[in-house]
Amino acid sequence: MKVAIVGGGTMGRAVVQSMLRKRLAGKQDIIVSDVSAQSRDYLSKKYGIPVTADNSQAVIGADAVVLAVKPQELVAVMKQIAGQLKSQLVMSIAAGISLESLCRHLDYRLVVRAMPNTPAQVGKGMTAWTSTGELSGPQHEMARSILAAMGAEQYFADEKYIDMATAVSGSGPAYVFLFIESLIDAGVHIGLPRSVASKLVIETIVGSAEVMKKMAVHPAELKNMVTSPGGTTAEALLNLEMGGFRSLIINAVTAAYQKAKALDSK
Repeated sequence: MKVAIVGGGTMGRAVVQSMLRKRLAGKQDIIVSDVSAQSRDYLSKKYGIPVTADNSQAVIGADAVVLAVKPQELVAVMKQIAGQLKSQLVMSIAAGISLESLCRHLDYRLVVRAMPNTPAQVGKGMTAWTSTGELSGPQHEMARSILAAMGAEQYFADEKYIDMATAVSGSGPAYVFLFIESLIDAGVHIGLPRSVASKLVIETIVGSAEVMKKMAVHPAELKNMVTSPGGTTAEALLNLEMGGFRSLIINAVTAAYQKAKALDSK
């Protein structure tokens, strides 16, 4: 599989790492184009892959093209590569840009819209994706294999769910990181050394996620298993509920969803 990645930032690098780690492509089968000479130099030295500053040249001869640039940069990039698209699969991982907009600016229909998240950098990502109906069966599986190399993936036949997934899993790591930071700060506030508080919190988060994944029960049931009547956990949960913790999360995700819908370039 020959893959061109347009954009050598965080997510572009995650695609490179995951494909090499899973041996979906060799070093000479991946090319990255980026306007930054510093980024090109880093990618070339770290991964031993070809790099270029020319987006339009990068996509020639590729089986798949991954657009890993920011939403505000995407239209200009699509105009640069549109004339070179023949039968390549094109995958966009820019938040909020619809299939209709992608196809219109590319004047091309073999398109996937995907929303990975930052844990893809370590192969633990969650990617929601959809595609046009023009993809062949092998192209659909090619897209799935590239995204699955970064972690879990979920295909949606209906595109409306992508903006919803963006607000939940795309932005989700930031919510988790904020909670982790706050929990560590709370531990320090009551007297724990910061290094100890960090270890306690991180292992608690990782362990809790594993328990939920393996036991496959409703989180409320797991929460009740930890909560003794009149105990310390009950007191903490009472304060979280009184502070509007649950409604704050719902409001934050709703705001992210509305923002994702507003990002699309018409």
